[in-house]
Amino acid sequence: MLSARSLRKASVPPSLLSDPSPGCLQPTRLAVHVNGDGGSCSAYFASGCRVYKLEISMGEEILSRGKESLLIPINAQVISSSVVDRCPHRSEIQSVVLAEGEGDSCLILGTVDSYGHLIVSRLDTVAEDIDRASYSVPPHDSGVGEGGWAGLCFSPTHQSTVAVARELCKSIDIYDQDIHIRSLRTLWYPSSVRFPQYFPQGSESSSILAITEGPQLSIWDFRMHNNGGCVQRVSGPIGGILYSLCTSPSGLIAVGGTDRAVTIYDPRRWSALSRWVGCSKYEITGLSFSSVDQSFMYVQGVDYEITCGRWRESKRAFSFRGDSNWLGFSKCANTDVVAGWCESGSIFVADVRQDLLSVIGV
Repeated sequence: MLSARSLRKASVPPSLLSDPSPGCLQPTRLAVHVNGDGGSCSAYFASGCRVYKLEISMGEEILSRGKESLLIPINAQVISSSVVDRCPHRSEIQSVVLAEGEGDSCLILGTVDSYGHLIVSRLDTVAEDIDRASYSVPPHDSGVGEGGWAGLCFSPTHQSTVAVARELCKSIDIYDQDIHIRSLRTLWYPSSVRFPQYFPQGSESSSILAITEGPQLSIWDFRMHNNGGCVQRVSGPIGGILYSLCTSPSGLIAVGGTDRAVTIYDPRRWSALSRWVGCSKYEITGLSFSSVDQSFMYVQGVDYEITCGRWRESKRAFSFRGDSNWLGFSKCANTDVVAGWCESGSIFVADVRQDLLSVIGV
């Protein structure tokens, strides 16, 4: 059983950023990381052509609840705020992703703009100079055409492997650092892309990609050439659109979109293992399995609410709301610290832990 330890609200200083750019529907411009012993967290968020960093205090355990298990935030101290200098994009940044690098003090920050320009930087979280090294990869087609949403993800087993999705181009470009490996062509406009943490059907997960495109979930193996690399297609809601997907360490894949429901698929059978209907009031644009208990899931709606609950039982555990619509949604890679960034400039951070009573069996 999961329980929220705290919910904090931090305000971006107007001197750092006064008016965030609107971005696209997908809330992929925020990435959060817990620092050191958990006394603070760092939020990296993009507006326009720049990436900003906010360090937020997480020391005290204070929590208030309202009606229907709604968490009430407390104001958090902003320890520091700055501009990340290693991301010189020329168009609006669409996605920000963090990955664990080699060593405890190293992070890998990836950003991609609306034309598919990728920049990957290594950040030192301990030294005052956070910048170690970076490389830049221009779009494979030289950025021809109209700009739109673009997303990226790192391979969990080979961090040098990066996938960049471009919505309006209907393409997924695979890179090994700055070397282009292959381009995949989707039938519909891609809206989310992930490397599965585990894939049970014999293929190495490092070469498997899960993509939501239009009303379908598609699975690709970029080592194969039959069918352009597509190995499986699963139809989602009729007449609907899927906006988000996430994967679990056991290989489960969850998708959500305009039907306001989360569907969990088992890759061994490609059948719906469970379906959580009505978990969001509006379209679902963000999803993440809990790192503490995989029977729980975080669901972000297009409005201003994030919900946590058991997906098998379709039971809500708790939720929290921002003070305006979400621009970004993120969960830490290995712990349940969940963050949302609002149009108003506020960042809400929820620290969720396993209930001690459930651990000892009471």
